[in-house]
Amino acid sequence: MDIIIIGGGASGLMAAIAAARSPHNRITILERQARVGRKLLSTGNGRCNLSNANLSALHYHGLSPEFVEPSLEAFGLEDTLDLFHSLGLLTVQEASGKIYPWSDQAGSVLDVLRFAIQKPNISLRTAFEVRKVQQCTDGFRVMGAEEALTCQKLIIACGGLAGTALGGSMSGYQLLRSLGHKCSRLSPALVQVKSSYPRCASLKGIRANCRLWVTRDQQSLIENQGEVQFTQYGLSGPAIFEVSRFLCQEKGDWVCHLDLLPQMTQSALLTHLRQRQAMAPTVEAGDLLTGTVHNRLGRTLVQEAGIGLTTPTASLTRQDLEAVAAVTKDLSLTLTELMGMDSAQVTAGGILTADFDPATMESRLCPGLYACGEVLDIDGDCGGYNLQWAWSSGYCAGTNAGKESV
Repeated sequence: MDIIIIGGGASGLMAAIAAARSPHNRITILERQARVGRKLLSTGNGRCNLSNANLSALHYHGLSPEFVEPSLEAFGLEDTLDLFHSLGLLTVQEASGKIYPWSDQAGSVLDVLRFAIQKPNISLRTAFEVRKVQQCTDGFRVMGAEEALTCQKLIIACGGLAGTALGGSMSGYQLLRSLGHKCSRLSPALVQVKSSYPRCASLKGIRANCRLWVTRDQQSLIENQGEVQFTQYGLSGPAIFEVSRFLCQEKGDWVCHLDLLPQMTQSALLTHLRQRQAMAPTVEAGDLLTGTVHNRLGRTLVQEAGIGLTTPTASLTRQDLEAVAAVTKDLSLTLTELMGMDSAQVTAGGILTADFDPATMESRLCPGLYACGEVLDIDGDCGGYNLQWAWSSGYCAGTNAGKESV
């Protein structure tokens, strides 16, 4: 049986591996870029957070997030790790539950997948941009710029719109729409947030483990805890990515509050600052928080408290120390907007899952057509959940597309 997979990303490669387990199947992967897995190389800051030990359907979103359950059950965490280990990939689990390749290199994940598709019944066509697909009496006709291919089963694994600089595009949505499917609203998720806070640029690159909460009109909207990174234009990092999906659904002015020492009460911090003052009375106020937070961040907090950086620590009043403690426990930044699809790690929204069988990933509208991965209206939390969705949905699509029709 001839199977065409449109898209050589995480879900498409996994679909090919699954479908190729039957030697009677002939699989062709069509990738519009010059090489497969380009977006995969950028995941996890180049480390490739390939799954999470805390895997459950509760970490997924969309109009019908329960759609993920059959795929996660059929090909879950242990199945994924077993497969990658069988391909030669060693993995390590962090305390947070995030799972990475032992090499700490995304290229290791892509390499074992590339080796896995080097089989007699899998062919790879790169730089092949699919312009149109048509359903025929005996399957599908897939048309490129200069060539048309036919197949009995078709898997669309084109990915989403996010990360356009790395290959994100509308093609998967357009192809599925042409076959009768509908698409929900697309928006960036797991994305940086811009801020009007004037000191962001001077804090660029600093990472801090924070408790954060976002308010609008002094009403708390969402809370989170984890790593936040300051950027030239605002905030990034896993803790920000996780709230960005919520913010993309909301409109209005947001204020992000950062507790930069969540493990310490404000009272305990004030005691610490008094001790610091007593031990080093000649130190300038700009160094008051040295050893407590990043030096650049500490100086910024002192400035936010209204204190000159060169002020002798000995001359700081109780009110001064209270102001430093208060701003360290609540550094408030006005958020202006989300960064766009170019910067997003994943797309929220996509092709409606109601028209697909969650157990097989086959279209209810067009028999023989399958879809998997980010092109569908499913997106996961930060932490390896989106790649696990790609592995699980791709495996189910490939396995079921590879079965002979009864």
